[in-house]
Amino acid sequence: MNDHNLTLPLNQIYNGNCLEIMKAIPNESIDLIVTDPPYRTTARGHNGNSGGMLKSTVAKQGKMFDYNDIKATEYLLEFYRVLKDGTHCYVMTNNKNLLDICNTAVDCGFKFIKCLIWDKGNKVMGTHYMSQFEYIVFLRKGKSKNINNCGTPDILCVPNRKMRSADGKNIHNTEKPVPLMLTLVENSSNEGDLVLDPFVGIGSTCIACKTLRRNFIGIDIEKRFCNVTNERLEATKVI
Repeated sequence: MNDHNLTLPLNQIYNGNCLEIMKAIPNESIDLIVTDPPYRTTARGHNGNSGGMLKSTVAKQGKMFDYNDIKATEYLLEFYRVLKDGTHCYVMTNNKNLLDICNTAVDCGFKFIKCLIWDKGNKVMGTHYMSQFEYIVFLRKGKSKNINNCGTPDILCVPNRKMRSADGKNIHNTEKPVPLMLTLVENSSNEGDLVLDPFVGIGSTCIACKTLRRNFIGIDIEKRFCNVTNERLEATKVI
C-alpha cells in the first residue's frame, strides 16, 4: 500500500464540513478526486418526471439540499492543494454551474481536459428541452496522465436508479450509480491509491474504491448519509 503520510485514518467516512476536514489532509497526498458537489439548480418547483424531489422548499430556492451554499472556489482550491502532481479530478455538475466550475478550476491551477457526459437514461421535464444527462468536468493537476482504459467513450450511459426507503422515497435525491463511479475510479487510479470524495452522499465513490482495492476518504456534512454509506460499505465485496 502507498505511504500517504496522513494523520486521518484511511477508508473512513467523516461527518462534517469538508472545508474543515480537508485541512487535515497534507499537500499533494491524494491520487484522485471523484465527487458530486451540491450546486445551485433552477429556483422553482417542478411538475415533471422528478419523483417529487424538486417540489421541496429548498428546491424552490434553487437548492437540492439545505447545505448548498458552498462556492466552487472554496473547494477547488483545496482540491488542487491536496492532489499530487499528474493526477485527475472529476467534478459532476449541471448546465447552470458548468461555466463557473470550469473557469474557477482553471483559475485555481487545474488543466481542463474535457467534459464527460453521464447519460442517465431518464428524462426530467424543463422549460428548455427535457434534461437527460449531467456533465462530469474532467480536470488534471500538472503533467498529463492517460486514463487506464483509453477505449472508454466520453458519453457514459449508466441508468439512473436510486435507493428507496420503506415509504418509497429516495434515500438521497442526487445519488450516483456505483457503476458510473467504478468507471471513473478504475480509469484514473491504481490499486492502493488514495481517492477523496468530500461530498460523499451515500457513498457510491467509496463503494467503487473498496470494490477496486483503492483507499478512500469520504466526507459528508449530513450524518444520516454517512450512516447509510457505512452500512453500504459493510455489504460491499472486494473483487
